[in-house]
Amino acid sequence: MLSTSQRAARVAVVGTGNVGSTFAYALLLSGLAAEIVLIDANRARAEGEAMDLNHAVPFAHPTRIWAGAYEDCAGAAVTVIAAGANQRPGESRLDLVKRNAAIFREIVPTVARHNPNGILLIATNPVDALTHASLKLSGLPKERVIGSGTILDTARFRQLLSRHFNVDARSIHAFIVGEHGDSEVPVWSLANIAGMRLEEYCAANDVPLDRAALAEIFIQTRDAAYQIIERKGATYYAVAAGLMRIVEAILRDQGTVLSVSSLVDDGSLGEGDVCLSLPTVVGRNGVERVLKLDLSQSEADGLRRSADVLRTTIGLLDPDAA
Repeated sequence: MLSTSQRAARVAVVGTGNVGSTFAYALLLSGLAAEIVLIDANRARAEGEAMDLNHAVPFAHPTRIWAGAYEDCAGAAVTVIAAGANQRPGESRLDLVKRNAAIFREIVPTVARHNPNGILLIATNPVDALTHASLKLSGLPKERVIGSGTILDTARFRQLLSRHFNVDARSIHAFIVGEHGDSEVPVWSLANIAGMRLEEYCAANDVPLDRAALAEIFIQTRDAAYQIIERKGATYYAVAAGLMRIVEAILRDQGTVLSVSSLVDDGSLGEGDVCLSLPTVVGRNGVERVLKLDLSQSEADGLRRSADVLRTTIGLLDPDAA
């Protein structure tokens, strides 16, 4: 159980590149954290980001923001790790695994040593493999090591469905599960608007059910990162907003259902444990419970294939990291 001061006071951000700094900005605007500490191998970069963010405090909320060191993770309710190499144009998330695993071998044990009671939230790609590595490297309970997982894919999915059906994205309930990457799985069978599955919604509201258009929506969801990286070099606004939503659920103990990545080790997805995304209740202590879905046969098969892909990726890591 986290103490009151841990729950509300401090959030640490390791890695002040595009994702880390954008998340810190969103966190400042939210007013959720009393303290935000920025940690980066490039100390000057962290100092510059802290200065810039401090100049926004008069427009936001009283917040202590500074460039710190790993010992400043002590007492943080959540440490968000956004450090690592960026995804290159044309590079799959899985191609990143060895480069970023080496960086995590330096970061994660140090963070855990200084903050054994906090929650680790992993944002760096490939996020599922690095969440698994972080769990092993940190020695923390599985409930307190979370990856951002498919929270962004799910948001992209809902936004595209929103545009197709002309309904507010917040009123569409649909999930992407499995890997945050090429083997991810859209859960069409449970997607709904106003409690009605898509087929029922279309039939009841005289809306054509265009299966080709829906298939294209998933392709756009899956490939969105490649398209954005090709155009602007990186994605960071939406993933920072997703991280913010996870941190809010933790700090406010909301019990929110989010598609985050966590350890699945119950044998339901094949032999050997794996970190991947399923709808998960997130609260004060991190992962409160992972929900079981009544998937169609093709979706269940796809989820198992995704788990197998991730086990292969995990196997590429140094045994000490995975």
